[in-house]
Amino acid sequence: MLQSIDRRIAANVLDRLRDEPVVALQGPRTVGKSTLLADIARRHGVQVIDLDQPAVRDAVSSDPATFVSGPAPVCIDEFQKAPVVLDAIKAELNRNLAPGRFVITGSTRFDALPTAAQALTGRIHIVDVLPFSQGEMTAHAEDFLTTALNDPDSLVSPIQSNSTRADYIDRLCAGGMPLAVARTPAGRRRWFDDYVRMSLERDIRDLTNVRHGELLPALLRRLAGQTAQVLNMARAGSAVGLKAATTETYTKLLEALFLIRRLPAWGRTLRARAGASPKVHVLDSGLAARLLGLTPERLVGPDPAARVEFGHLFETFVVGELLKQASWTEDIASVGHWRTHDGQEVDLVTERVDGSVVAFEVKAASRIERRDASGLRALRETLGDSFLAGVVVCTGEMSYRLEDRICVVPADRLWSA
Repeated sequence: MLQSIDRRIAANVLDRLRDEPVVALQGPRTVGKSTLLADIARRHGVQVIDLDQPAVRDAVSSDPATFVSGPAPVCIDEFQKAPVVLDAIKAELNRNLAPGRFVITGSTRFDALPTAAQALTGRIHIVDVLPFSQGEMTAHAEDFLTTALNDPDSLVSPIQSNSTRADYIDRLCAGGMPLAVARTPAGRRRWFDDYVRMSLERDIRDLTNVRHGELLPALLRRLAGQTAQVLNMARAGSAVGLKAATTETYTKLLEALFLIRRLPAWGRTLRARAGASPKVHVLDSGLAARLLGLTPERLVGPDPAARVEFGHLFETFVVGELLKQASWTEDIASVGHWRTHDGQEVDLVTERVDGSVVAFEVKAASRIERRDASGLRALRETLGDSFLAGVVVCTGEMSYRLEDRICVVPADRLWSA
């Protein structure tokens, strides 16, 4: 069963417990946080306090101090259901700040809860638990990003890819949500619809009361239409009749629920980063396809509009896979997209702690031309020796060196040997 897949992030969480008093696992609902927490509890011989259960939630809300004083690590699932528990954890840490005291999970971003960031500032380490990676679903330990960072020349090999465009379409339409990927296409569509509805009707209440909640689904679809593009909130908001301030608030809510994410502009200075807008990506490519009403049958066809949509979805899919690998890679200092005032751009930049950079450009084409690497070339010239490598990720069959420190690689190398 897919739900029993070993998560690559698990080793990182156990490692963090050796140093951090509180480790918070945050990510979309049903992504596997509870399973991971149960495994951690089992390894340490403790029980999980599940705040999704009303009776448990009521008891903890009435007497949080008792529940947070148990044997370490105290494991609390869905902490946002009873935020008062965070104050109790803070009080407990005032008495004992030893590492490995608490592991908590939440289906909303920790910093989106008003009291959360204040209660445990400086005492909590946050770990993102993302949808399944392609390698996790095929029981292959992906090392593509690590290889790109440490030995980029070895990304080029004579091994030929046998993945077709239809194969990539099937993968990106399935996505990586544990309860969606194993279903039939029709069942998956129903699941995504229910997931969005429950997120926007139930989980939103953990964050705030919204005045125009009925417009959230429409805004989400508009933002999904911008996936892998520079975020234009004004356009998305005006299309559904929302004012600018309300659009900003609602977009943050959709981020807090892990439905979308902003990929920030990357630059070496705060001024450089502030000069460019973020890109927006739907967190899961399968959800993006459903929000846009795109099926494998439509994407594989000759419709020019569908081909454009495939390009955006393919970028969201590949960037998502790289960010999953980044989540369990120790040496990543920052990630973002790069864009210049004269239109040069790179889809994903990963910067190591030592300042060296590996950058990725995603192309849905099977044949790559020199102009497809113009953004990588411009970034290489800007960074000089700190530019380790640029990788054009595509749907072609072969990997090869395009020019100095820039190579072309089939997308399935991300999760295959």
